[in-house]
Amino acid sequence: TLTHGYPELTDLYVVEGFEQAQLLAHVAAIEQQSEHPIALAIVKASQEQALHLPQVDDFRNILGAGIQARIGHDAYLIGSETFLASQGVDIRDLAEKGTEFSHAGKTPIFVAVNTRAVGLFVIADTVKKDAASVIAHLHNMNIKTVMLTGDNTQTAQAIARQLKIDKVYAQALPDDKVKYVNQIKQEMGTLVFVGDGINDAPALANADVGVAIGTGTDIAIESADVVLMGKNIQNVAHAVSLSKATFRNIYQNLFWAFSYNVALIPIAAGVLYPAYGLGLSPVFAAAAMALSSVFVVSNALRLRRFSVK
Repeated sequence: TLTHGYPELTDLYVVEGFEQAQLLAHVAAIEQQSEHPIALAIVKASQEQALHLPQVDDFRNILGAGIQARIGHDAYLIGSETFLASQGVDIRDLAEKGTEFSHAGKTPIFVAVNTRAVGLFVIADTVKKDAASVIAHLHNMNIKTVMLTGDNTQTAQAIARQLKIDKVYAQALPDDKVKYVNQIKQEMGTLVFVGDGINDAPALANADVGVAIGTGTDIAIESADVVLMGKNIQNVAHAVSLSKATFRNIYQNLFWAFSYNVALIPIAAGVLYPAYGLGLSPVFAAAAMALSSVFVVSNALRLRRFSVK
């Protein structure tokens, strides 16, 4: 949501006994069955080297965690450090390098073959040019920002520091995002969740207001309350500004309509007639009522000229 979503494979580290080209070909063969941006980056890297991709069997995508598959007699596990560790893989030999890349704001993807950690694929993505400005805009409106991501903690913290985001929850599975949404709602109050991916759909549906980016997945759009046209996330701040302007307009209309009726209804009822002989004929009362409606509608139509400074 905050990055371009078109990451690239920047580094590939392979343990002794494995060849980079072969491991890249095997992992790309597995990843080409996934539509995740990270998977597309690995497949693209293999295509640039014109590598032959072997046949893959028993492909299984574990939502928000990683991938399991088999090539020949070898079982592959691909995913985060947490995912491989949960499958009983000893990743100590690769963990330190993974941490180094994470501190640099890159995403390390660990690969294990037959429960042995054999490779580290390093993916880098760039932050959208309008991401920093939208965060600053929200802060100027006294709105706190929290980032929920399935990425590892170091990478998430690096992005958060760059964008000056208030709080970060990393390595969050789809169910974790729902848990964090409920937690944040209790701690901070009304919550708007912005997302564009399959993993965001549960949280979008559970937030006070779910906002989907128009270029996101269909399930995210279906789960959201608000859909922003295009991919410009600056529209998130614009939507909040427009909502505030709309509420100001409603309050203005309520105030003027209430004041108008408080002033004219007693006159129409004849309150001033005994003392001053002043009244309001039905004809003028009807005209005054129409004028009130015209005023309210005209004030509401000013929103058509709404623009964000």
